[in-house]
Amino acid sequence: MNLLKKCCSCFRKKTDGTSTSTSHQLSDPTTDFKGQPRLPTFAVPIRYDIQLKPDLAACKFEGIVSIVVNIVADTRFIVLNAAAQLHINSDSVYFSDPNSNKNLYERNFHILKYSTYDHNGQKKNMAVTQFEPAYARQCFPCWDEPSFKAKFNIALLDVPSELVTLSNMPVGEEELNGNLKTVYYQESPVMSTYLVAVVIGLFDYIEDHTPDGIKVRVYSQVGKANQGKFALHVALQTLGFYKDYFQMPYSLPKLDMVAIPDFAFGAMENYGLVTYRETDLLFDDHHSAAANKQRVATVVAHELAHQWFGNLVTMEWWTDLWLNEGFATWMSYMAKDKLFPEWKIWTQFFDHESSEGLRLDGLAKSHPIEVEVNHASEIDEIFDTISYKKGASIIQMLKGYVGGPHFQNSLATYIKRHAWSNARTNDLWAVLKEECNEPTIDKIMNSWTKQEGYPVLSVKMKNQTLEIKQSRFLYAGSHDRCQWIIPITYCCGDYDSLISLLMEKKSETYDIKDLLSNITDPARSWIKLNVEQIGFFRVKYDDGLAAKLRYAIEHKCLSVTDRLGILDDSFALCMAREMSLTSLLTFMAAYREELEHTVLSNLIKIIGKIERIVADARPELMNYIKQFFIGLLLPAAANFGWDPKQGESHLDAMSRGDIFTALAVLGHEETINEANSRFNAFLNDRNTPLLHPDIRKAAYVAVMQKVTSSNKAGLESLLKVYRETDLSQEKTRILGSLASCPDESVVYEALNFALSSEVRKQDAVFGLAVSKEGREVAWKWLKNNWDKIRTTYGSGLLLTRFVGPIVSSFASSDKMKEIGKFFGNRTQASMVRTLKQSMEQIYINSKWVQTIRNDKDLAEAVKKLANK
Repeated sequence: MNLLKKCCSCFRKKTDGTSTSTSHQLSDPTTDFKGQPRLPTFAVPIRYDIQLKPDLAACKFEGIVSIVVNIVADTRFIVLNAAAQLHINSDSVYFSDPNSNKNLYERNFHILKYSTYDHNGQKKNMAVTQFEPAYARQCFPCWDEPSFKAKFNIALLDVPSELVTLSNMPVGEEELNGNLKTVYYQESPVMSTYLVAVVIGLFDYIEDHTPDGIKVRVYSQVGKANQGKFALHVALQTLGFYKDYFQMPYSLPKLDMVAIPDFAFGAMENYGLVTYRETDLLFDDHHSAAANKQRVATVVAHELAHQWFGNLVTMEWWTDLWLNEGFATWMSYMAKDKLFPEWKIWTQFFDHESSEGLRLDGLAKSHPIEVEVNHASEIDEIFDTISYKKGASIIQMLKGYVGGPHFQNSLATYIKRHAWSNARTNDLWAVLKEECNEPTIDKIMNSWTKQEGYPVLSVKMKNQTLEIKQSRFLYAGSHDRCQWIIPITYCCGDYDSLISLLMEKKSETYDIKDLLSNITDPARSWIKLNVEQIGFFRVKYDDGLAAKLRYAIEHKCLSVTDRLGILDDSFALCMAREMSLTSLLTFMAAYREELEHTVLSNLIKIIGKIERIVADARPELMNYIKQFFIGLLLPAAANFGWDPKQGESHLDAMSRGDIFTALAVLGHEETINEANSRFNAFLNDRNTPLLHPDIRKAAYVAVMQKVTSSNKAGLESLLKVYRETDLSQEKTRILGSLASCPDESVVYEALNFALSSEVRKQDAVFGLAVSKEGREVAWKWLKNNWDKIRTTYGSGLLLTRFVGPIVSSFASSDKMKEIGKFFGNRTQASMVRTLKQSMEQIYINSKWVQTIRNDKDLAEAVKKLANK
């Protein structure tokens, strides 16, 4: 927060001559307010009139802002936010009373990082704002906190007339002056500064209207308009769904969605003007994969959910960021399930959201969902898996506890009650308590939002009685300092016997003899806790219960989500050294005939992690490990085949690419040879049916498995495809494949390419998917290029994405010391938490390696599994 001394000085001089108030002693305002986490509330903005005059060629702008302020308490100062980079004309700052024609004016200049695009072979600039979380102050002086909502009147001055100009609201008036135009936009409803947006550039668009007249447009680079059709369809359907679900219509007269070539974030939910990376908004029917289609639907549904949860009702302060991001994430699944029920999206929810939330929250260096934010510099750190994925997961758990209809009615009431205003987490609990008649909702949920981590439930069967104990799950080792109030479900032998209860103590017992009395079939003797993985916790079964679940998995007696959850929990327990790797691998053998996409996706992730840890712990077993894993995946590969089948499901299409990519990484020769053959056909004909978009990533990875420092033909061919395509999704597929090469020198070259001018800054992180053989050279590369990376990416979220993928893959205490020493004097605020988490992961890996080395049964077990 910066104090505008000139403003305060002017105000102070005027007040001294007209007021006898003695409520504040004259003092240096910088001393009074500098370093405070929040702005004082004695002055509240009501309306901003902002005029911006951009210079796209010079990447600069100048502007004027007039702010109408309500003084709600006696004060000698006006305190607001303005970035240090914002150059203010000191002769233009002045105050007036409400009866005057003049208000507080600021004239400012600032250099922006403009987005670039190619048009007819020429590189051009476009202007794009990104104000979340606290960057509006870099454009105009303002009360840059979410609770200071105000109305905005925005005007863009002297813009080249051929360019498209967009803001939050529709155009109110446009004036032409030769080849320049000035555009005035309609006044917005009250909103937070981080949602203000402006986009200026050369675009095509397609449009349609909702049944109630909302104009929806998708803007893209010239020539790509047709690629916005799918996103437009999703947006129209989603707006209707949210209107019904929240019992509240979309609140603006238009919605624009814009594909931005240079965009660091996935997307940004600016009110009425949502900005996206091209990969997250555009879909090419001929060259995009099924996974790309689902990604577009996910991101569009997420950002449109924000138009209610975040824009209409806004968190009061960043401590409650999860109210925005957790709910937008969860609501996107509600929308996708409505639009595409064949995607089985709630099973994917566990794999994409809950599993990832559990992974990060199993670290001691996690943080609570409601994390105290004391300064704007800390905000970037909490745009992470906890706010998004754990937040969404506890919402799903809460919905399961209170019931879907009650939950929906509660959200509708919450939206109505706090529309055009701000809310805190407790405001949501208050509504739920009323609507659901559940007086302990806040007590239950506070145990999940106000403390970090989650429990593991240890389950034993004794004399037809279930004994359940809870303790905090930590990959570094469990301990018992925390306790949760846990909504639990379990069933015995079938899903008709579902039992729901609330566990409020550290340990409890449940008599289940009535449930077991009629079970005679061995395939129905299983007991499963956390049915359909609704709860945000892990389960550890005793040996007898685990054996029965393994039998049930082999005989397909469990649901897809439960098979997935048991696998995920088993891997986590192994990493936490509460299950041996021998036991885990034996358990994984039960998934040999698995064909469901979400289970296969999780299985492949686990295979990749085990392969890397065994390479560190027991390299002599690597061939057997690979042989076993290839054997697990080959039945699915044979089922899906290389080519699409008529009428196949969306999920099968996604599985095909995942399976063959995994087999290529494992070194399966038949896969690698077939993929290279198809890639060669693709080089000769970019439209060949032999390399469908769903398997291109697999082919590119397979190509890189044969590249060496002495034979770079495959690398050169991939770079040729990269340079020739204008499809962002194709470029990221290639980028994500280059460093998968086993040759260290090639990995180094691939990483250098990721930092080159040929790769947009936002996409460089895709190039960090390094082979296990390339980990050490990747660390060397990171050290050698750190100054360049830091200069290029500053201190924002992108910088942290370079640290985690490379650093966290190591597994030795010596490497942890080396990394700690290197970053000792190079750490920036936005990367502190990520670095600590990465260092903790190295520690966990090192302990895991030691346990695997001491596993006396491992060698014999792996050999048997490999030879089956």
